[in-house]
Amino acid sequence: MSFGNPLLLLTLLVVPGVLGLYLFAERRRMRYAVRYTNLDVLASVAGGRDWRRWVPLALFLLALAAICVAMARPHRSTLVAKDRATVVLVIDVSGSMAAKDVRPSRLAAAEAAAQTFIDKAPKRMKIGLVVFAGEPQLAAPPTTDHELVKQAVDSVGEFSGYGGTAIGDALAMATQVAEQAVNEGTLTAAGTSSPTHGLASILFLSDGAQTRGDLLPGEGAARAKAAGIPVFTVALGTPNGVLKRDFGFGGNGGGSQTIPVPPDPATLHAIAEATGGQFTEARDAATLQRAYAHLGSSLGRKHSRTEITYAFVAAAALLLVASGLLGGAWAPRLP
Repeated sequence: MSFGNPLLLLTLLVVPGVLGLYLFAERRRMRYAVRYTNLDVLASVAGGRDWRRWVPLALFLLALAAICVAMARPHRSTLVAKDRATVVLVIDVSGSMAAKDVRPSRLAAAEAAAQTFIDKAPKRMKIGLVVFAGEPQLAAPPTTDHELVKQAVDSVGEFSGYGGTAIGDALAMATQVAEQAVNEGTLTAAGTSSPTHGLASILFLSDGAQTRGDLLPGEGAARAKAAGIPVFTVALGTPNGVLKRDFGFGGNGGGSQTIPVPPDPATLHAIAEATGGQFTEARDAATLQRAYAHLGSSLGRKHSRTEITYAFVAAAALLLVASGLLGGAWAPRLP
């Protein structure tokens, strides 16, 4: 919570001042009461000194505090959807994504997390999908039709099984796709596209180090940084992850091969840091789901300040009414 006139919060000092004056007046009243010779009246007054006596005062002080806070014009920070916001999902579909160290498999966990992200994302946000192995491919152009993107996510398995991991090229394609989506129909007077800063993000998931491609990961990250697009990276898999492949030898039977497929968190962390994004290391499906759910709720939104003075004024009015009613109902009756 923030305040338009924070210095007016000093008026809250009135609250302890009023409480002190009330206690001082009470002490003087009791000193005067002991001078009465009518013990019945004194007993009646003393009998009213139970917990109910303090409730109206407490409500009045709360009302006074609410008025003081209202004078400072309180504001609440909320997240609202950005206009023309775009997020490009990038998913590694190389052969190593078939590893089962993340249940049920790395690729299946990535698909489920991407679906969670789409469900949590603002309805007005454009979402696109790029898949990559040895080279990147656009699986779904950015659109506000989230059901269409979810169908594309369900179909990423059709792109899987190919060798190589072209991280730099995938970043370059995702950056280009995001720029085109944000700048579509927004040319400036000079004929150049408007900047994408603050309107586009890339959510990048991979389970391995770069093995293919024309651009190095750092070069792909540099393009995203130049476009003002933060890259949120996820390193999927465990250091001991392996991929088992069966192969045959004609009529002499077959065999299997165990291939280590550890993720490359250092590279993905460097990409996120260079572009102003965030890095997550997901060694299980639950961590991946939480990361995507959080990003789905935050990406494509911006902080907005809403004044809530009316709420404190309304609370003060209700507290004053309650204080007056209870004070009248519980006041001691003199015989």
